[in-house]
Amino acid sequence: MSLQSTDPIADLLTRIRNAAAVGKTEVRAPNAKLKKVVADQLKKNGYLSDVKVEPGKPRDTLVITINKAGENATFTELTRMSKPGRRMYVSADDIPRVKSGRGIVLVSTSKGVITGGEAVKQRLGGEVLLKVY
Repeated sequence: MSLQSTDPIADLLTRIRNAAAVGKTEVRAPNAKLKKVVADQLKKNGYLSDVKVEPGKPRDTLVITINKAGENATFTELTRMSKPGRRMYVSADDIPRVKSGRGIVLVSTSKGVITGGEAVKQRLGGEVLLKVY
């Protein structure tokens, strides 16, 4: 039986949400380029503490530190927007705002995965991957 997920980003977000819900500070997931980029963007925007890649024999492991020991997670909600069954593409004018600007959306554009604010500044549309606040 294979453990291959049909939606690796949703799998990553679920692992992070579940670990934060039970009070864990670290979560491990199989590494992939898109997962690493998404985790790096969440770290850059202050929602995760650290993101590292540990080399492994069959494949590398993505090690995500959600928060420091004794602290709460810095996010309240982590939601996948575009799903394999229903993709969500938007133009630069239609990029959603999350909680009146207190949260962010990550958009997959031709320039890579960037936040919604950066996409609006650069006038880029794309696929809305997730929202977090």
